[in-house]
Amino acid sequence: MGKSQNIASNQNLTNKLDDRILHPWEYLEYRGEDSRTFIDKSKGIYLYDKTGHKLIDGPGGMWNVNVGHGVKEIADAVYEQIRKMPYASPFSESTEIAAKYASRLVKYAPGDLKRVFFTAGGSSSVDSALRFVMFRNNVKGLKEKKLIISRHNAYHGSTYLSASCSGKERDKNNFDFADNLVHHLSSPDPFRKDSNLSDEEFCDLKVQELEDKIIELGPDKVAAFIAEPILASGGVIVPPKGYHKKTLEICRKYNVIYISDEVVTGFGRLGHIMASEKYFDIVPDIILMAKGITSGYVPCGAVVISENLMADLDNKEKVIFSNGFTDSGHPVAMAAASATLDFIENNNLLDHVKKVAPYFQSKLAELIDLPIVGDVRGAGLMAAVECVIDKEKRDPLNLQYEIASRINTHCQNLGLIVRPLFNTCVMSPSLIIEESEIDELVRILREGIILATEDIKKEGLWS
Repeated sequence: MGKSQNIASNQNLTNKLDDRILHPWEYLEYRGEDSRTFIDKSKGIYLYDKTGHKLIDGPGGMWNVNVGHGVKEIADAVYEQIRKMPYASPFSESTEIAAKYASRLVKYAPGDLKRVFFTAGGSSSVDSALRFVMFRNNVKGLKEKKLIISRHNAYHGSTYLSASCSGKERDKNNFDFADNLVHHLSSPDPFRKDSNLSDEEFCDLKVQELEDKIIELGPDKVAAFIAEPILASGGVIVPPKGYHKKTLEICRKYNVIYISDEVVTGFGRLGHIMASEKYFDIVPDIILMAKGITSGYVPCGAVVISENLMADLDNKEKVIFSNGFTDSGHPVAMAAASATLDFIENNNLLDHVKKVAPYFQSKLAELIDLPIVGDVRGAGLMAAVECVIDKEKRDPLNLQYEIASRINTHCQNLGLIVRPLFNTCVMSPSLIIEESEIDELVRILREGIILATEDIKKEGLWS
């Protein structure tokens, strides 16, 4: 029996064990038929399934295993914290480990962003930030200033409010959203711009769209603009140069709070703990963190708020910020976060990213010579390979082809996990990746794309 057959057998054997789980983003029409690879162990940038098959973790978990799998120092820190004191209520107590970590974290924050609110993850960070903005406006008497502006192709989470801010159309089926509160701009995707526009003209067009939307809704009603610096699960969309600074200027002009969602771009993915200022040249009002904050070892998130915003609230009589979570500042999460930051600092991981990221991007860019590859884009250690029917027309290789899933299937047999997003393959490996491992990742991805192309040709789906 061949290796690919062994993997299939492993999936079939374990699939029955999986039947009681309702998975995130699961196609229910394929319930009981959709096999998932069961991961048994992991180390470094690699995962191992139940048969021992070794796989490069291309997506780095879910953008989050930034320092790699199996870091002993993080495991030891979590173990020691559980033994010493596993939990204390954030509603009535505090812990030294949370206080010390918050003090370390804000040293990386730009401007006067010095106040930290801990959450249980990315969605609750988004939700808490938006609730904070509305709460603050209520305290200030701005009770009509509540509307939120987001963008198409954005992803901000899975709570009711954070999901309402998300702009991925394929995530909108059969759910309800706060459409009265959240309004979306078009995606700032340079690959989809009119070919007659320069990058600068396209940038100005997207910035003008934000200003027009604020004026349309009313500056006295728009509370916040929330933006991922790079639209991650929307397809690693990198807005044109100057976009971030210009949109921030528009927000300042109309007294709109700027929320930078760094859940993916933070903690080294772009070579910085917080990338807003050092990579994108902006100092937002609020920065959102999660994922890499603990490298995925323990759930955790954070909202970092400017002192300028807090100045309107501190020492206000009878004002209570009635928002929080059982796991806010959870001692075990704080131990994992502290150990993760230790690892990043002690191993000069930010410098390593700055060194290998250009190589990562350049090697992936070589895939553009493949017939179905229309665009290769990214920044730091995050990238996307988008497949198209026609390179000139840039039409996506349509969803019914499930081209990225086909590529992922071939790549898994060859030793690589890809994150498939319909016609786009996403890569965000752990930050410890070396150039030789990048070579292997790209080699397998190339072969997977070639094999998937041959499949759809044989089936008459593409020529």
